[in-house]
Amino acid sequence: MGIKRASTLMVIQTDQSKKWAGEFGDEYTDRNPQNSNEMDALYIKNFGITRTELNKEFLKDIPKDSSILEVGSNNGAQILGIQDLGFNNLTGIEISRYAIEKAKKLTKNIDFLQASALDLPFKDNCFDLVFTAGVLIHINPNDLPKVIDEMYRTSKRYIWGCEYFSESCQEINYRGNQNMLWKTNFLKLFLDRHPDLRLIREKKFRYLDSDNVDIMYLLEKVK
Repeated sequence: MGIKRASTLMVIQTDQSKKWAGEFGDEYTDRNPQNSNEMDALYIKNFGITRTELNKEFLKDIPKDSSILEVGSNNGAQILGIQDLGFNNLTGIEISRYAIEKAKKLTKNIDFLQASALDLPFKDNCFDLVFTAGVLIHINPNDLPKVIDEMYRTSKRYIWGCEYFSESCQEINYRGNQNMLWKTNFLKLFLDRHPDLRLIREKKFRYLDSDNVDIMYLLEKVK
């Protein structure tokens, strides 16, 4: 697809990535939505709105031939929903080899490779848009600045995210595990770290069965 990759691939190991790359991550991959229809059903259950509706709202002004990178693509269900909208220059990076192999079986014409969000194997300004969906929440807060910088570095223009939201950083027990899940104001982290980013669109949506909130945001580099 013409993506300018770095000459070498390196998967940085952290306490979190070791678990996601192992059996813990395999179980996560298997229990999550396997396609865009299942993803829409999950969003209807959680928020009363489909992921497809949100994708259309946030990507309505993005040209369909834009190069798009998903950081933490897992089995490809999220990026498959973007492909369904007509985007055709799509790449996903994922720490789990199992998830990558599954993604390759579940999708067509999407490029997947094993890599770490801490060291994206692409040249500067390689993609028109770089995004995460439920991934930054699993990055240790000490590592978040590096991941944010890598997303900023590889994006030519847009950064898009959908994550748990909290005004302050809070660790949450995740299926009996500590040091695996945090929620915070990820939008603010991007804007504080890279002041040349401007907010194009933002939407918060509350879970139907709790007081928890997700946030979706679209940022643009100001030239």
